[in-house]
Amino acid sequence: MLKFLPLFRIIALLEGVSYILLLLIATPVKYFLNDPQYVKILGMPHGILFIAYILFAVLLSPELKWNNRTLFIVIVASIIPFGTFYVDKKYLRKN
Repeated sequence: MLKFLPLFRIIALLEGVSYILLLLIATPVKYFLNDPQYVKILGMPHGILFIAYILFAVLLSPELKWNNRTLFIVIVASIIPFGTFYVDKKYLRKN
């Protein structure tokens, strides 16, 4: 199962980047310039990456020997801007 760790790291990176783009570019453009195009473009890929991130975190947690607290931190990090970058540095790179 640890063979999926590199894939999880890629998903975490892409999820973090898509979230930042959604928050810092697409949403301001939608509300300040009245143009929802970028939210429509970025919304679905971000949603898919978010779900994949959560699933991989739950499925890999026993293999990575995460306790419930660590799993909670990893999951909550997905809703905090730059959180998945922190998770990658602190919990995923050392394995």
